[in-house]
Amino acid sequence: MANWFDKIIPSFIKKDTLKKSSVPEGLWQTCSACNTILYVPDLEASLYVCPKCDHHIRIGARKRLDLFLDSENQIEIASDIRPTDWLKFKDTKRYKDRLIEAEGSSEEKEAIVVKQGSLLKLPLVAAAFEFRFMGGSMGSVVGQKFVEGVNHALKNQLPFVCFSTSGGARMQESLVSLYQMAKTSAILQKLKESGLPYISIMIDPIYGGVAASLAMLGDINIAEPKALVGFTGPRVIEQTLKVQLPEGFQRSEFLLEHGAIDMIVHRKDLQSTVSRLLFNLLDNPSN
Repeated sequence: MANWFDKIIPSFIKKDTLKKSSVPEGLWQTCSACNTILYVPDLEASLYVCPKCDHHIRIGARKRLDLFLDSENQIEIASDIRPTDWLKFKDTKRYKDRLIEAEGSSEEKEAIVVKQGSLLKLPLVAAAFEFRFMGGSMGSVVGQKFVEGVNHALKNQLPFVCFSTSGGARMQESLVSLYQMAKTSAILQKLKESGLPYISIMIDPIYGGVAASLAMLGDINIAEPKALVGFTGPRVIEQTLKVQLPEGFQRSEFLLEHGAIDMIVHRKDLQSTVSRLLFNLLDNPSN
């Protein structure tokens, strides 16, 4: 049934001309730091760094690897492994349902993506955590995909780079998730013994078991500007210890000042910086 407005429109006016001008969805994004409304094509050109306040906006794992690696010859590693709810875990929701929701919201099968590719023509293996998949939490499949990525690097004598952003170990997998800390640390030791470099890049936010293991084990540990990096969040520390934490506590600038990380690198400089570091760390970069 037509509404009253439709009835008073003169017949010579085409109703379709009154439709709102279509503005494609996803063309605008708000900076979470300064609330500036940003035009997405311009934001993409700036590598998702706010041109107003220089805030490094969070991006997905696949987008991050696409921005970091050369566009050609990317090969995904262990893409077919998926998590299993063998404990039949349930809190307010069943773990199985959370996995389905996470896959729908992130369009990923797990909280990490691993690829072989090249960085400014230098072959390497790179991994990136997907925070939209259950907060980038590390369970058995995340640990296994990381291990398979490092094994691929070992087999092909390639350096390894990992972008970590995570809330920590995945509680729905109980002790199995905590075991991944030892599992990933052990494979990184093998990489070190082989003489192949591992560069860890920490992305806001990075906490818990991931921060306490693979994220801090790089030959070079890098963080993006103002990234939150720690084991436990500052609010928990303040409430537990009844202390007032210093300003900027757990920000990458604070960690650099206190020797916990090696470098802070702007997103626009990551490719050139990591490429230079890898050439310096590799014994025979031409091979």
